[in-house]
Amino acid sequence: MWVKPRRLKHITINLVTTAFLLAGCGKAVDNDSWLSSLPKPWQLSTAEIEQLLPEFMRRYPELDDRLIAIAGWRVGTPYEIFKLGEEVEPDPDPIIRLDVSDCTGHVLTSLSLAQSESWQQAWDNMIEIHYKADDEGRKKPTYASRWHYTTDRILSNPYTVDITRTLLPEDQLTPVALTLNRKESGEEFLDLSWSRPVQTWYIPNENIDRDLLAKLPAICGVGFVKPAWFSQGLIIGHEGMIVRRKDLIHASQTAGETERVDFLDYYFSGGEPNFGGIMIYAFRPIE
Repeated sequence: MWVKPRRLKHITINLVTTAFLLAGCGKAVDNDSWLSSLPKPWQLSTAEIEQLLPEFMRRYPELDDRLIAIAGWRVGTPYEIFKLGEEVEPDPDPIIRLDVSDCTGHVLTSLSLAQSESWQQAWDNMIEIHYKADDEGRKKPTYASRWHYTTDRILSNPYTVDITRTLLPEDQLTPVALTLNRKESGEEFLDLSWSRPVQTWYIPNENIDRDLLAKLPAICGVGFVKPAWFSQGLIIGHEGMIVRRKDLIHASQTAGETERVDFLDYYFSGGEPNFGGIMIYAFRPIE
């Protein structure tokens, strides 16, 4: 769990309180102005986050709109990789946190917060989203039960559902078949005592354009395919969110923070594609 710097406390509490007073007094504060008036989430304590989560629910009653707002609110979060864990060995990092993020952490934490009215609910939702059920249908956060691979998650997790094949005819997609977590040498990529043969499809670079973006939901997930990693038992090497069929919100190692950029400018920076293709997935609510 992160600790908010003490010197920010009076500033953040005053800003949060002001936002609620404006809303409570019936002043005409639109949602964009309200959102931009908030302190950034890594500046706030869990108690202050809990004040805000019900207001997100009230102002953005639709999940897609709420998810866009929360993902955008988190832009600027410092980048650190592999900072989510099970709060016990072998990975004692927090189940959920807002002080730092990597690409998967940004997506799943935003999805969890967007369906929560308290910090405890966000913590519980993160377990629901980020972990596989055991043979009895129970979800216990362990290193082995975590969804380690984005491809595995979007093919089988009910909350991040692959929609790639609904966007284009199959003859405009590229198939890929391999065994996740199994290198060509036969070794595991991660020490999980687990592997999974998969066959799936992705959108190749020549079909990634404005026409494709126009077919997307208001917000969706995007997995960036790295063919050079296929031999390592990996398909997707990065992920983020496409917002309003135009922008990408993602935790960027290069930028050192979560950023919002034009998707096509990012993908084809310098005039050349940075990846081999993409998979697109939709967000579904926790029932």
